[in-house]
Amino acid sequence: MLDSVAIARILPHRFPFLFIDRVVEVTPGQSIVALRMISSSDPILQGHFPGNPIVPGVVQVETMAQAAVILAHLSGEFDPATQDCLFIGIEDAKFRAVAVPGETLRIEVQAERLGRIGKFSGRVLADDQVKCSAKFSAIVAPKRAG
Repeated sequence: MLDSVAIARILPHRFPFLFIDRVVEVTPGQSIVALRMISSSDPILQGHFPGNPIVPGVVQVETMAQAAVILAHLSGEFDPATQDCLFIGIEDAKFRAVAVPGETLRIEVQAERLGRIGKFSGRVLADDQVKCSAKFSAIVAPKRAG
């Protein structure tokens, strides 16, 4: 549905901090499903952990947040040309299994509330195994100068 070029038009993040590779499903105002392919060449894995690469849990949560920003945009609640969408809270984060190179992560995010302050719930899976889940919130604000 959205490739990496379309995603880069929405998100301000760039390599190595852009964690969404593709969006495969969207129901505006409700939910999004995105994918992230984990490669052993990912810069984060070079130091986490050498010889035993594991995607940090905080990166998995950030991946869900990036998917939520795309959902907000596709729902008409966020304009990347004039606004920033900023993380403001994380609740009930649970880390259930490690995410490792070679896996494709499926990021599922549901909008609990959209608007100036958005609330979301999400989970990250690989091969139907839940890697992590969390509830989180973000605020849409005028773009900062600079």
